Amino acid sequence: MDITQRTVFVVGGTSGIGLGLAGRFAAAGSTVVVGGRNTSAVDDLETVQVDVTDAESVARARDEVLAAHPTLDVVVTMSGVMLLEDLRDPAHFAAAQTTVDTNVLGTIRVVDAFTPHLIARGSGTVVTVSSGIGFLPFPLMPTYAASKAAVHAYSEALRLQLAGTGVEVSELVPPAVATTPEQKEANPRALDLSDYLDEVMALLSATPTPDELLVEGVKMHRWAERDGTYAELVAQRSQSLSMLPGR
Repeated sequence: MDITQRTVFVVGGTSGIGLGLAGRFAAAGSTVVVGGRNTSAVDDLETVQVDVTDAESVARARDEVLAAHPTLDVVVTMSGVMLLEDLRDPAHFAAAQTTVDTNVLGTIRVVDAFTPHLIARGSGTVVTVSSGIGFLPFPLMPTYAASKAAVHAYSEALRLQLAGTGVEVSELVPPAVATTPEQKEANPRALDLSDYLDEVMALLSATPTPDELLVEGVKMHRWAERDGTYAELVAQRSQSLSMLPGR
């Protein structure tokens, strides 16, 4: 798609990949609005407060964005949480509930809020955000993995249901990306944010826009089952369970 003259709302864009993506769209010449709970962290882009776990908050944000930008044609559903869980301890349920409410239902709330507008204008793009962990689970974050698998399946269905409306659906599938020096120190194999965004913007610029935005570093996760490496890679990731208390 043309990334130079779009009007983009990045929900969950106040930090990390979302903020980086918003900056890249703006640098390319698009009009960008960033949504999130802590908008004070953004000082160079237009912001709107939104909590994706609150349907009324999402509706207010939609109305505010569309009032100021009636030509809005790209919505990015970036909001998400990554929480550790020990499934031997029933207290993990609170983390699981928060994860599903944010990552899955939050995505659906945002998509539902803007789909009628995009359909009415007859064109636009919804960018959902899953994860390589949705295809190759990280046992320390079981509900996170399940939530991102759900976003993938939902994106597939959304794309099929919107076929013929002019609205396309692209699923961003990040691998581990280091958005801070601390994250890079903790996981040296994580992609640098700038390098990751270079690949993502190149993929977004393609015509037609890919159904799945897969950088090279995530393909080992996305295609692990097909390539016969799934069991080996999950076993490697399971070693991290030793980090849980009492293990």
